[in-house]
Amino acid sequence: MIKSQSRKIGDIVIAFVCFVVIFLCLFPMLNILARSLSDPLAIINRQVSFLPVNPTLDSYKYVFLDPSFSRSMWWTAVLTVICTLVSLGITILCAFPLTYDSLKGKGIINTLIIFTMYFSAGTIPNYILMKNLNLLNNPLVLILPNCLSVFNMIILRSFLYGVPDSLRESAELDGANPFTVLVRIYLPLSAPVLATLALFYAVGRWNGFSDALLYLTSANQYHPIQLKLYNIVNNLSSIEVAIQEGNAGGVPAASDGMKAAAVMFATVPILVVYPWLQRYFISGVTIGAVKG
Repeated sequence: MIKSQSRKIGDIVIAFVCFVVIFLCLFPMLNILARSLSDPLAIINRQVSFLPVNPTLDSYKYVFLDPSFSRSMWWTAVLTVICTLVSLGITILCAFPLTYDSLKGKGIINTLIIFTMYFSAGTIPNYILMKNLNLLNNPLVLILPNCLSVFNMIILRSFLYGVPDSLRESAELDGANPFTVLVRIYLPLSAPVLATLALFYAVGRWNGFSDALLYLTSANQYHPIQLKLYNIVNNLSSIEVAIQEGNAGGVPAASDGMKAAAVMFATVPILVVYPWLQRYFISGVTIGAVKG
């Protein structure tokens, strides 16, 4: 009885924390949405709070009619799918062998992998490495360098450790090789954690722009949506400053609305993915919980 009451209190606390986080994240999104839909004159007069004033779709028309922005959106969607699949495959191939106690050099391999989690070369050595590998201005530079997250690999390895050894031993007695054990036993049982890691990888790739900013200096056709958004916001800011110096009215507010529309255009697609993975995500984030 005491254990069930404490568990109920813990559920209430977690629900309250989630509500507070959602509440705090909702207001900035409402503000951005209101600014993207509001009339430029209302933005000039600072009349926009959390509801659009004199709604207009002019800012969204500007974003949708920009062919480079639409192309960047589709390229980022394809890139996110490719990176997620590649990252999941490499994470599985890295985590599964480490569950075998008979693996020679297992301790050394674990140490080397975890070492890369805490120590990295830095920006300049990474740039030199990409240059020596001929990956500059190559779309592969957005896929290969970050295809494995050590943190996600540890999560998957911890989950695979929890699978009873009797399942693997019984399959090996029936003549199954390690690949068959992985595909027929471990992967079907790992759907929740794989969905969670897929969400982590997809969000990380969708929101990433620093690697493209550094390594794709002249390949504009491979710029992801976040870098495109970064360039749009910077360009509109510089135009806004020039117009303000020329005392032209109305245009600064229009650029402000375009910034908000571009942010919404780049944010909404990844938010749509969450409901599809919510059931698996809830199961996946409780992998390390202590069961009573």
